[in-house]
Amino acid sequence: MRTHIKAQCAALAVVAVAAVSVQAAETLNVVTFGGAYEAAAKKAYFEPFTQATGVNFSLESYDGGLAKLSAMEQAKNTTWDLIDLESNDAITACDEGLLKKIDKKSLGNTSDFIPGSISDCAVASMVWSTVYAYDASKLKTAPSTINDFFDLQKFPGKRGLRKSPKGSMEWALIADGVDPKDVYKVLGTPAGVDRAFKKLDTIKKSIVWWESGAQAPQLLADGAVVMTQAYNGRIDDAAKKDNKPFKIVWDAQVYDYEWWGIPKGAKHADTAAKFIVSASQPKAYADLSKYIAYAPPRRDAIPLVDKQRLADLPTAPDNFKRAIQINPTFWADNADEISKRFQVWLTQ
Repeated sequence: MRTHIKAQCAALAVVAVAAVSVQAAETLNVVTFGGAYEAAAKKAYFEPFTQATGVNFSLESYDGGLAKLSAMEQAKNTTWDLIDLESNDAITACDEGLLKKIDKKSLGNTSDFIPGSISDCAVASMVWSTVYAYDASKLKTAPSTINDFFDLQKFPGKRGLRKSPKGSMEWALIADGVDPKDVYKVLGTPAGVDRAFKKLDTIKKSIVWWESGAQAPQLLADGAVVMTQAYNGRIDDAAKKDNKPFKIVWDAQVYDYEWWGIPKGAKHADTAAKFIVSASQPKAYADLSKYIAYAPPRRDAIPLVDKQRLADLPTAPDNFKRAIQINPTFWADNADEISKRFQVWLTQ
């Protein structure tokens, strides 16, 4: 009998150890925009969570959009547990039932989050901005406004732009004289869309299109363009870590939130939810700013950010004078129609 009991205990011990091992070996499959942001997220978000829980991460890069997520959901074969989303995609994915609902109570005190940084299906991971940058070693006169980006006479040479109407349409209207606060009112009309494309026509032959965020600083480094639209964190990263002579022009920066969302069919949804809570703490947000110049969406994180670093963030007062916040609802409602026209325009 004692031998039998010992054998049972030994078997239970093996099962218990195996269960712990399985738990420790759990892996979250995460899709992000890659590059410098992913590297920063590893240090600020992923590695601390692994140290605290034993959960590992498998990372995949993409360029945004919901096509693959939608296809996986329809096939009932979702391989992603956590997805990095732009605002309009976060809204659309929630509306279409592609994301799980967020338990806002799990985030603790939500009153110190910047308004609009928590939605029904996602939580903001940071505040980032689309800016334009130039190589200071190659321009004798420094550009300072969005108008300079469109001025080929004063600043001859190629321009880098993301192969998307989002951001470029707003810039075109501002460079054409529209007040930043009125951009979406104008862009919401057929005449406004025509006006934006007409302004883009003035530099179309000089545009070098990029699709991945990592391509923008590379275009500058290669001398393929004299100015490029870019994500502010990518340019700051190239300047500080790679000692590139790149400068940011903050005029008419288009800022936005980045979001964490959990696909509805995620196989490790509970663990992904725990990760979001961990990554949404003030210290985690402040730590991200150490590694890349993106701002915390939570006020309690600001005192934890180094004062010198604050000047590099999109939300710094000197950088924020003519900033416009991307209107995610506008793009969620109009992206398909404008993107179709944009694709036709590219071929003309």
